[in-house]
Amino acid sequence: MIIYNITVNVNHPMENEWVEYMKSSYIPEIQATGLAMECKLLRLLTEIENEGATYTTQFRFLSMEDFLAYQTKFQPALADKHHQKFNGHYVSFRTLLEEA
Repeated sequence: MIIYNITVNVNHPMENEWVEYMKSSYIPEIQATGLAMECKLLRLLTEIENEGATYTTQFRFLSMEDFLAYQTKFQPALADKHHQKFNGHYVSFRTLLEEA
C-alpha cells in the first residue's frame, strides 16, 4: 500500500473555504480517477503557534504503479488548480510512504 500524504498549513481567514474546497472538489476529483483507494482529510491537533491551521490529506494507492499513473496523468492539473485558488494563503509539503 502506498500513501501519498500532503501536509498543508492554511491561513486562518481561508481555513473554512479551503476545507470546503478539499471536501467538495479536490478529494472527489482524485477519487474520480479511480486510482486512489481511500482518501482522508485530517486536522493536526498538536498545533505549533503559527498563522494557520495544519491539515494532512492522505491518499492510499494499491501499488506504486497506481500512484505513478495518478502523478503523471492527474496530479499536475489538480495541484495547479489548488495553487491558483489559494496562492499565498498556504504552505505545503508532500511525502510518499509505504505501508510496512
